[in-house]
Amino acid sequence: MPWSKLHKSKRPSSSAAKPFASASILAKRVIQVHAVDGGGQVLTARALQRDKFIAWCTQLPAGCTVAMETSSSSPYWARKLIALGLDARIIAAQLVNPYRKQVASGKNDANDAAAICEGPSRPQMHFVPVKGTEQRSMLCVHRLRSKRC
Repeated sequence: MPWSKLHKSKRPSSSAAKPFASASILAKRVIQVHAVDGGGQVLTARALQRDKFIAWCTQLPAGCTVAMETSSSSPYWARKLIALGLDARIIAAQLVNPYRKQVASGKNDANDAAAICEGPSRPQMHFVPVKGTEQRSMLCVHRLRSKRC
């Protein structure tokens, strides 16, 4: 589905030019997606199968911000999204908590995705740098050396 069909309003707006998309908990089987336009209007909120996430991201406009919470696989996904021409951002989990809405349904992937989507729009938000495979490999070597048995 093209990105323009995700936007449900019938009249075009200037805020639709800069969409944000958020991928929450990068789980084993599903990735919760929450997408809003530049004005904060929700475009879509759904769970995608892991193998369909990249196909969905290829339909996003170039330069679209895709934010995700830190996890062991977030650098991998960020590198994939950057290769597609998207602005991939990783947010530390403790920085997502203030934006989580406390509703009756509580903490779940959908609420986390909405909170992650709120973060990049804040001017003072700090992001985790995306590490390359060489950097992550060097970190593994340093950790192995520091653990003496």
